[in-house]
Amino acid sequence: MEYLKAFIVGGIICAIGQVFIDKTKLTPARILVGFVVSGVILSALGFYEPLVEFAGAGATVPLSGFGHSLAKGVRAAVADKGFLGAFTGGLSATAGGITAAIVFGFIIAVFFKPKDK
Repeated sequence: MEYLKAFIVGGIICAIGQVFIDKTKLTPARILVGFVVSGVILSALGFYEPLVEFAGAGATVPLSGFGHSLAKGVRAAVADKGFLGAFTGGLSATAGGITAAIVFGFIIAVFFKPKDK
């Protein structure tokens, strides 16, 4: 049942992104930034954590989940370190994902020849 919940919620998030691509003149970069910001806002309002508990990876894997992780890291760092935690918490909470993206991107670029379209 967990897989079904993750599939449905993740699919809905992806479908929302596809609607933005098809029906608006927003660039893909702006849509992606919108997903990150919406994850931060929904997390700050307390709506994203119940979605994560319900859907698991269906809510944490999309970019809105990255925004949720940023907000969660900032919240924890501010509670621990005070005001300076607002500047360091998001990066320390998402450092593993950012590092993996850079390393795997580099590995793929070594094996394949990236080209401009």
